[in-house]
Amino acid sequence: MSFFNNILKKLGLGHDDPAPPPVAGGSQPPIQASKRMDPPPPTAISQVDVVAKLDGLAAANSQKLNWKVSIVDLLKLLGLDSSLDSRKELATELGCPADKMNDSAQMNIWLHKTVLQKLADNGGNIPKDLL
Repeated sequence: MSFFNNILKKLGLGHDDPAPPPVAGGSQPPIQASKRMDPPPPTAISQVDVVAKLDGLAAANSQKLNWKVSIVDLLKLLGLDSSLDSRKELATELGCPADKMNDSAQMNIWLHKTVLQKLADNGGNIPKDLL
């Protein structure tokens, strides 16, 4: 599981459904016209109030963690490794530009903004002022 998927899962945004196994030969057998079924309609992504979840975790935490501005604090609140190596792994996974990877402060700023945006993209209710 990817690092970002761990973040999604901790916030209730992850998908626990395993991918269907591939069909041997790389293609599915043709379906007879009489057995053809219409695909189910797409389901809307339910939004998760990420702010409320993280604020609740912060209130219950003995440390004063400011997840709204710090990627380290955000990871700590979720019980994930916030070490520089882990943050570099996450930044690489999310496509951080090489010039920012060499400056931990710039990487952290980029990473925090990108993680919040990706949470919003995956059904997290993130206010515009945090994006």
